[in-house]
Amino acid sequence: MSPEARRRVILLLIISAGIVAAILMRDQLSVEWLTDRVSALGWYAPLVFMACYAIATVFFLPGLLFTLAGGVLFGPGYGTLYNLVGATLGATLAFLTARYIAYDWVAQRAGNRLRQLVEGVEEEGWRFVAFVRLVPLFPFNLLNYALGLTRLRLSHYIITSFIFMAPAGAAYTYLGYAGREVASGGEDFIQKALLALAVIATIAFASRILLRMRRKQT
Repeated sequence: MSPEARRRVILLLIISAGIVAAILMRDQLSVEWLTDRVSALGWYAPLVFMACYAIATVFFLPGLLFTLAGGVLFGPGYGTLYNLVGATLGATLAFLTARYIAYDWVAQRAGNRLRQLVEGVEEEGWRFVAFVRLVPLFPFNLLNYALGLTRLRLSHYIITSFIFMAPAGAAYTYLGYAGREVASGGEDFIQKALLALAVIATIAFASRILLRMRRKQT
């Protein structure tokens, strides 16, 4: 076995072990668990949070937990920024892993969905990525890996992912923030909670409209 092949095997084992560990600890993860630990880190809490979000994305942990926790910890403004940076960094790591290290491993798990992704990217490029970021047709973590098997340019992938993950990211970050206000009985917490639910409903409705429009075009 060549040194390069040996390195690939080692990295694949690390990724597989990380995913198994993530599955085993999935039930222990919660917004409260995350916020308790990150909030105790002081001024470098944002850096640790973004790094943990990125690692969680690579290892198939639920990103929604981190997004809600970002809203609780940092508020709607900074929380959205930190969530987007962490999610985009993790998505990029998964993309590069699939492209250069784990092509066969990802292709096997993507199954029939891979063909749909490849055809979409071949026909539309970054616009297809924008669509699947806005409309959750594919599981987020698997999508990051699967897109690495296409010929999409890395720069287009990163920029498009960051921009078009922003609407849902901001909505769920605000939902986490509103949940904190409700729990603490903060000022105008009812209005904030209702606004958060309205934003989530709007995102879901817009996603459905976009999906219908796309189906009419094809």
